[in-house]
Amino acid sequence: MATPTAAKPAADNRLKILHATMKRYRFEPDSLLEVLHSAQELFGYLDTGILMDVVHSLRVPPSRVYGVATFYNFFSLKPRGTHTCVVCMGTACYVKGSTAILNAIEEANGVKPGETTPDGQLSLATARCLGACGIAPAVVFDEEVAGGITAAAAVTRVGTWKQS
Repeated sequence: MATPTAAKPAADNRLKILHATMKRYRFEPDSLLEVLHSAQELFGYLDTGILMDVVHSLRVPPSRVYGVATFYNFFSLKPRGTHTCVVCMGTACYVKGSTAILNAIEEANGVKPGETTPDGQLSLATARCLGACGIAPAVVFDEEVAGGITAAAAVTRVGTWKQS
């Protein structure tokens, strides 16, 4: 069984908690989503070692685990920054300027969607739809949804994270 790189020490309680979660679900393959949620909360991201541990413990193909981990926006395969900015790219947001918002944040911070700034302060992501079409364009700043946001306002908001 692979040991997650985020949890190399054998006595890492996070790994014990993850295994307790899998045990609670009787190592059923259908518990994959719940187990990955638990792993994400415990470790902050899902590295290859953690994914392989889940593969072996739940006895599911690696392609299924990786497919679920990459399909849902909640999961991250890399460590995330201290702050997270998610720009909605759904139809309503796109029509109302989400591309300009995304481009402005990228340019101001030197980061692309799916990446984290070298200083570890900002992780930038996109979402297909946040379900906040009525307030488009929508951006999520550290789990807080902001609507009707402009490119300049988004850059200013993200810029405050550099000072904190």
